[in-house]
Amino acid sequence: MIVPLDEAVRELVHDGDTVALEGFTHLIPVAAGHEIIRQGLRDLTLVRMTPDIVYDQLIGAGCASRLVFSWGGNPGVGSLHRFRDAVTHGWPVPLEIEEHSHAGMANRYVAGASGLPFAILRGYTGTDLVENNPNIKTVTCPFSGQELAAVPAINPDVTVVHAQRADRDGNVQLWGITGIQKEAALAAERVLATVEEVVDALDPVPGQVILPARVVDRVAVAPGGAAPSYAHGYYERDNEAYRAWDAVGRDREAFTAWLADLTAAPAPSVQADPTTPEPAGRGL
Repeated sequence: MIVPLDEAVRELVHDGDTVALEGFTHLIPVAAGHEIIRQGLRDLTLVRMTPDIVYDQLIGAGCASRLVFSWGGNPGVGSLHRFRDAVTHGWPVPLEIEEHSHAGMANRYVAGASGLPFAILRGYTGTDLVENNPNIKTVTCPFSGQELAAVPAINPDVTVVHAQRADRDGNVQLWGITGIQKEAALAAERVLATVEEVVDALDPVPGQVILPARVVDRVAVAPGGAAPSYAHGYYERDNEAYRAWDAVGRDREAFTAWLADLTAAPAPSVQADPTTPEPAGRGL
């Protein structure tokens, strides 16, 4: 259950998978994204409500052939230049995109977590997304006759989240500003959680989200695994890193040098706890 990060990625993420790395403002699973790059995974469909610099890095490394999202950018700084280069020039590989609204993406995850084939909402009216995205349809409410938007459920092959801590049984606890992590995990076939630490007991925290061990396939200890985003109660956001990425991301040579450094460096290794039992199964 609790294994080194490189082993967890090797077991759970495969070429051609649909992969969601979720986290909003903080708890972004950057270390896991970097391990996906190190392992040279290809032809991934990357899903995320708000892709930021770790998705820019994954795209620039050639890991993705498709991106499903609702907003993309370097928050507080500007554009994602590797994302833009892939879309406009096909470098390093062409990138297909599927754009939604925030509400549409959130409802797609909820539908996936609920075992429903699609979600309905009032959004998209008056936007150009309807004409440009074939996965946005309309349905008529059988009760009121209103026309509503319909979008297919998202069921990732793998969802990756970062959290503050897990216990030795594999129950995962996160708190602070949370996004769609819970729904993304419940919608997925397989779930990887990276955590700051493993503890004997999860003391209750206001506003916490608990992912029970039965829905988490692997836990990997990755201290600082959300940096340069932040982990509430552990470390702050590294604003300078986001600013510095703009210069790296906008230049192919600078990015290639960054990528060479990342893939040449050994992945941080935290050994699994040999006393940790394997979970009985996801269950219901």
